[in-house]
Amino acid sequence: MKRSLGWRFILTLVVIGLSIFLVIPPKEKIKLGLDLKGGVHLALQVMTDDAINIETDQAIARLQEQLKKKEIPFEAVTKISPGTFRAQGLRIEDEGKIRDILDELFRDWNYAFSGQGVTLTLKPEVDRYIRDQAVNQALETIRNRIDQFGVAEPTIQRQGLAGERIIVELPGVENPERVKNIIRTTALLEFKLVKAGPAPDEETLLKEFDGKVPEDAEVVRGDPKRTQGGFYLVSKVAAITGKDLRTARRSVDEWNNPAVAFTLNPDGARRFEKVTSENIGKPLAIILDGRVQSAPTIQDRISDSGIIHGRFTIEEAEDLALVLRAGALPASIKYLEERTVGPALGLDSIRKGLRAGIAALIAIMGFMIFYYRLSGINAVIALILNIIIIFGGLAYFRATLTLPGIAGIILTIGMAVDANILIFERIREELAAGKGVVNSVAAGFSRAFGTILDSNLTTVIAAIFLFQFGTGPVKGFAVTLIIGILASMFTAVFVSRLIFDFILSRKRRPETLSI
Repeated sequence: MKRSLGWRFILTLVVIGLSIFLVIPPKEKIKLGLDLKGGVHLALQVMTDDAINIETDQAIARLQEQLKKKEIPFEAVTKISPGTFRAQGLRIEDEGKIRDILDELFRDWNYAFSGQGVTLTLKPEVDRYIRDQAVNQALETIRNRIDQFGVAEPTIQRQGLAGERIIVELPGVENPERVKNIIRTTALLEFKLVKAGPAPDEETLLKEFDGKVPEDAEVVRGDPKRTQGGFYLVSKVAAITGKDLRTARRSVDEWNNPAVAFTLNPDGARRFEKVTSENIGKPLAIILDGRVQSAPTIQDRISDSGIIHGRFTIEEAEDLALVLRAGALPASIKYLEERTVGPALGLDSIRKGLRAGIAALIAIMGFMIFYYRLSGINAVIALILNIIIIFGGLAYFRATLTLPGIAGIILTIGMAVDANILIFERIREELAAGKGVVNSVAAGFSRAFGTILDSNLTTVIAAIFLFQFGTGPVKGFAVTLIIGILASMFTAVFVSRLIFDFILSRKRRPETLSI
């Protein structure tokens, strides 16, 4: 008995000591959620149709290029919907050549010939893959932007296993509107040659083109904040894009105004040098998210670095550099939900949560001592150790404590006492049947263990599902519940039994038990 007590006593001290070590100091080790610390909760919808549209546009441009390269005549290649487009005005005798092109370069597309054209539709499995990748890429891009912004302990996660929603929680944010703008900005940067403009309206812009937009061009609006506004006719194909950037940082232009300096990767630098050397004296539009930010004239050949001009404030230049460094979003973002919690409300929640927890703890302790006498003190000790282990577990897993998490701790306190009550009632039954104290305690623990294990296991399974599919506060509740149940199994079954055995081992022939 004494040998058994020795290793059990050491194990209990190690677990409790480790929990205390992990949780001190609590202000640094226990992370508080939005509802306790204050901050912003955002539910975002990734508009995955945008990613499909981009894939469709690229496929259209690729098919037009191949048809021209093979000298196959056609009238037009037009988009019908995201993921579907049609090439019209083809000759029947060219069908074999076109099939060869489609089989070799358009393997992700189903195609069907009808009349004098061919319709291409993105394969369902490719469609699903592109949408899934768009959400994953948006998740990583948003995470990169927020990390560079410097928000402490953000939560950024996908809602569900294959959902198109992203949950963002930013505790302690002082300027939520600025963070929202940084997240929302698609940051698709393109450098395109200007063919005409700026003009006050599209009609004036296209006058020299007989009122029609050339096939290799598109009309883009000027950003009235950065330029004189109006309309620009620019090349459809970009000289370089944001993907070619190596770095971007806030700088100043030659007039000492805020600007954004950038450097290019080797491939982008090579292409940019070729375009600028061939178009000296022509304007080059710098387009961000479909709006012209500036359209400077190319004065000389530019290779691996440049500067983006515009009527920026220092903060706007800093934010633009940040989103360019983090990368462009693959699709636009729609805000579905926004909640802002002030620090004062968070402190009030902590105060009320602590009051509720302490009140529940005192009430349960009083009941256990009143009803089970000295054995109730055993349950109280186990209960206090249970709370210490819970906070140690939260600190170890770096879990976030939320208001529902506090509710989970209070619920766990009740469940831990429930295990003690089951054991104590079994011991009472054994004592009433005339068994000795030592045998009654042993039988009480062994016979109640199966019931305790089954009930806790089913609760843990439910909590795992809450953690997997829940978000924010729901996850916080699930985490504290799981840690609390595991801790209660240790304290109610292992530690409580140790206390009983220690007390009984000090008596030669124990005849009574205060229970």
